[in-house]
Amino acid sequence: MSRTRQLSAFAVICVCELLIVLDMTIINVALPQIGIELETSITGLQWVVDAYTLTFSGFLLAFGNLGDRYGRKLMLAGGLAGLGLSSIIGAVADDMAWVLVSRALMGFFAAAVLPATLAIITAIFPDPKEKSLAIGIWSSIAGVAVAIGPISGGYLLTHFSWHSVFWLNVPVAAIALFGVWRLVPNSKAASVGRLDWPGVVLSIAGISIGVFAIIEAPRYGWLSATTLIGFALSVVLLLSFIRRELTTDSPVLDMRLFRIRPFALPALAIAVGYFSLFGFLFLITQYFQGVREYTPLAFGIATLPFAAALAVSAPTATVIAQKVGTMPPLVLGLVLIGAGLIVGGQVELDSSYLTLVLPAMILLAVGIAIIQGPATESIMSSVPIDEAGAGSAVNDTTREIGGTLGVAVIGSIASSYYLTHVRSIVEGIPAGLMNDTEKEYARSSVLSVLQIRERDIPAFFDPSRNALIDQMKQAALTGSSHASYLAAGAVFVCAIVVAIGLPRRYRTSGIVGDQVDALAEEKVVTAPPTPQEQR
Repeated sequence: MSRTRQLSAFAVICVCELLIVLDMTIINVALPQIGIELETSITGLQWVVDAYTLTFSGFLLAFGNLGDRYGRKLMLAGGLAGLGLSSIIGAVADDMAWVLVSRALMGFFAAAVLPATLAIITAIFPDPKEKSLAIGIWSSIAGVAVAIGPISGGYLLTHFSWHSVFWLNVPVAAIALFGVWRLVPNSKAASVGRLDWPGVVLSIAGISIGVFAIIEAPRYGWLSATTLIGFALSVVLLLSFIRRELTTDSPVLDMRLFRIRPFALPALAIAVGYFSLFGFLFLITQYFQGVREYTPLAFGIATLPFAAALAVSAPTATVIAQKVGTMPPLVLGLVLIGAGLIVGGQVELDSSYLTLVLPAMILLAVGIAIIQGPATESIMSSVPIDEAGAGSAVNDTTREIGGTLGVAVIGSIASSYYLTHVRSIVEGIPAGLMNDTEKEYARSSVLSVLQIRERDIPAFFDPSRNALIDQMKQAALTGSSHASYLAAGAVFVCAIVVAIGLPRRYRTSGIVGDQVDALAEEKVVTAPPTPQEQR
């Protein structure tokens, strides 16, 4: 492959990834308008986000294996076409059901695209240094998408309705599809086994039911029969999935990989990192557009430093990891994420953007950026080249499951506190200030302050309205603080586990796929000695 063709194909791959991550971020800007127009609760808004990430994470393993089997270019093309078409459903939707259908289908087709991007990068960059740099750039695309998502979404919502964030996907998917057809080479595994469809079904069912139980827990109660049965059923299904993968000849997820520390611990770090990232992004949407009452465009501008820090830091971290080892960047990134969550948890009604909000965003963004490049490189270096699609799918699955649970868990903790403290306040509001439908929305989301603020009411209701809005904002901030501190605790525990479990001198260039079986059998991972060490 010529150098020009190689770089052109890589550029197309980056556009494909940009589209996938863009769909995860741009929707956050539209949540307030969707909530007001479709009169949905905070739970409904969680499902707008998680309908995408659930199907996305659920089918990544299957599509990664299918790409290895039938060709990664085919997965790219089919996924892009399906993503563009399913976006049209959301673009013309006028009720919540069709919005969720569109988001779920978009996640399904996105699952065909993302594993193929990383697998093709591995194939077109055989040189280890070039591959590491390419993976670092691939990782930084997430930062670019974070920048483009809120800004482009804010611009669209300033001039059009929330439907426009779905329409945006159509031309971008068409351009990417044309680039894939003309420039991206095909690649697939030399030999593959049969696809483990029972394993796919068990994983999707177990994850989906567990996330459903978490998201709906504030409504039904954390100790209600519905919630407890959901948790129990999820555990049974996931344990059945693990047992299935350990006994089948052709697993969709090779559980032996988790015996390899340079695979398992980076996967854990990236899952916990994205757990915090997605949960933080969900909370920051409530903060900027509910508490601070920013317009969508102002929200996008406010998140630009977050995106810039993430985009700049990711490629650098991958290169540094090859010099100092994989463990230090992972631990440092996790510590920075935890620090960002603690700083974010201290935000109050009168807090300054520059003194608390911005530092929290920068710490979290740099932490995520430092983690994802070295973690991805370590994961991909632990699988044979013929299983690059499956390895990429595992890397993406850990990210997306972490992100899905982040929105579910962090969002539900914040929502539980908000519901508990706002319910009694809203019940005492006179009918002239708020009707029953508006009360239901106010009980479930701080984003409803936008609707309350704009309503034309008699002047003597103004003091009551202002007092209600302040109480709603305070409840939302306190709930977010509790959720942030809990997430920070999980991140710090993960940092300790990685620091203890991952060998200090391990570098991503020290392991290749052919060594996987030996490492798994020995349950010991150390990098081969350098020439200097041999002497």
